[in-house]
Amino acid sequence: MTTGTCADTEIQMRDIHDNNGQALLRFLRSLVSSGASHTAEDLVQETMLRAWRSLDAVPVEPESQRRWLFTVARRLAIDAYRKRQSRPVEISLIDTEPAASAAETADTVIAKLTLRRAVSELSDAHRGALLELYVEGHTVEEAAARLGVPVGTVKSRAHYAVRQLRTALIDS
Repeated sequence: MTTGTCADTEIQMRDIHDNNGQALLRFLRSLVSSGASHTAEDLVQETMLRAWRSLDAVPVEPESQRRWLFTVARRLAIDAYRKRQSRPVEISLIDTEPAASAAETADTVIAKLTLRRAVSELSDAHRGALLELYVEGHTVEEAAARLGVPVGTVKSRAHYAVRQLRTALIDS
């Protein structure tokens, strides 16, 4: 770390980031898998942290400085890639279904499938009202505000949606 004052270090790091931050981010986005923008941002932060820790080693000349930063960033990206490859694939809990337990009967499975089908057959307006009230847990007033409809409309939609679901489950 340099022997300059804290203010000098801050100014130097701000200049390094201002001059190279966006270029580093574009470079790292091209290296990491698509949809992993947060990974590229994390790698830019780690690159800047490495620059701060080794401020004496960072060249002052702009072209050499950029080359130094891109080398550090590329090595960090390679390390991150290798780390991901050595670990099992991460999955989102939102995309997973819990496995059926041994106690789950065929009737329960059929009821779940019937309910899913019945929900998918609801109109978007009715499904939206149920989502706001029963899944999101909003009050009727909050649901009305979020959906942009009167309170009575939310109540009506929820009533008819529940009635349609009940009928579908009873008839199955």
